[in-house]
Amino acid sequence: MMKTDLDEFLLRLGDAQLQLDAGFARLPASPPPVLGEDAAAILGEAAARMHDNDPYAHPLYAGQMLKPPHPIARAAYALAMSVNPNNHALDGGRASSAMELEAVAVLAGMFGYAGSPDRPGYLGHLTSSGTFANLEALWVAAQLNREQGSVRAVAASDQAHYTHTRISGVLGLPSVVIRSDSAGRMDLDALEQALETQNAGTVVATLGTTAVGAVDPLDRILELKKKYRFRVHVDAAYGGYFTLARNLEPAARAAYDAIPHADSLVVDPHKHGLQPYGCGCVLFRDPAVGRFYKHDSPFTYFTSKELHLGQISLECSRAGASAVALWATQRLLPCQAGGEFARGLEAGRRAALELHRRLAADARFVVPIAPPALDILFWAPRAKTLAESSALAQAIFDEARRRDLYLALAILPARFFPATAWTPAPASEPQPDQQVTCLRSVLMKPEHLAWMDEIWSRLDAATSAVLTVRSDVNAR
Repeated sequence: MMKTDLDEFLLRLGDAQLQLDAGFARLPASPPPVLGEDAAAILGEAAARMHDNDPYAHPLYAGQMLKPPHPIARAAYALAMSVNPNNHALDGGRASSAMELEAVAVLAGMFGYAGSPDRPGYLGHLTSSGTFANLEALWVAAQLNREQGSVRAVAASDQAHYTHTRISGVLGLPSVVIRSDSAGRMDLDALEQALETQNAGTVVATLGTTAVGAVDPLDRILELKKKYRFRVHVDAAYGGYFTLARNLEPAARAAYDAIPHADSLVVDPHKHGLQPYGCGCVLFRDPAVGRFYKHDSPFTYFTSKELHLGQISLECSRAGASAVALWATQRLLPCQAGGEFARGLEAGRRAALELHRRLAADARFVVPIAPPALDILFWAPRAKTLAESSALAQAIFDEARRRDLYLALAILPARFFPATAWTPAPASEPQPDQQVTCLRSVLMKPEHLAWMDEIWSRLDAATSAVLTVRSDVNAR
């Protein structure tokens, strides 16, 4: 933040804090702890230690999935932390629990899950992360299968987040890995073959894979469900909010439009939702699955007969401040197509398409078969062999960082690129197990579009510097 922005932030936070404190003015004074000179020195040391981070909030950071929280989310979180509510039970977070229900209702409505805060036709709550949200979704799927007397496998693409394999292991469920196609999406032929030969009870469709931002064909997976009778879980931890975007290509749009028919869904407001870590969310289309959460507690749930969020969650203590921050952000930036928030998502996708266009026109690079589906893209330096291309990617990554352009690296299947990408062309198409280290960029900040010329200038300079050094070395 610039100084003027920081002053405005502190002013708004200070005004809200006074208003909150006034609500408890009836109580006898209880002086808060005072932060003296020792605390100031420690905070200064902490600030200095935090210099050992990349500038995640800056538009020149175009590497991993890191997006700064909106100032209103930061302020609302800090405000709530003066109370430090716990959204496990109404006893510890009555106001923030109500705000969580309202915030989750907004997300449910965004994905087409029917209902209202008073009479929801869904079940959902916030979690500490997408990982835990996925754990809950797969746990519920396992309970449903066990009700029917079976233990059935979880099927997910080879580009799905690794957490699904780990969660399956934690839950004692078999795991089936489905091959992805050349665009990084779940291959439907491979999926159907697995459904015919293996006892898969849940299929995980990823809408926005972590590595390449691919969108699995959810609409077509749901068609297979009619024949093979399995549960469909949507992992939209990263890409979920793109359901609001109006500039998706048709196949991705069809997948997002099918979300209301999925059995469960996960989205991470701490990614595109402008929230501080950690804030995930799990939604179930059928609220009856809440029966699996039922439990008795001898020391909670006494202050109200209303639903306590701890009664529909595997987690116990959860930060009420996360709910307050999300609620405030949604009030300022409504989750609606065509609104300011949605336009920010669309800008990120346009930035990815623009960078892809420039890379495709530059002979120094090789772009994948499929263009970006969302706001993530990857590419490889052109070289004779996969090994040489991988080495160049590492060198460009390092040189770009020296020029304050922050990218990422990813090891991906060579089959994501055209068979003729590596010169001289191989005798046959690269085998599925052949991999190449690629440069990767997540353009999830709306500002990335306006900064594209600067990003390209630094990438161009870094690439030229690396290739010049390699040319000099080879000439010796």
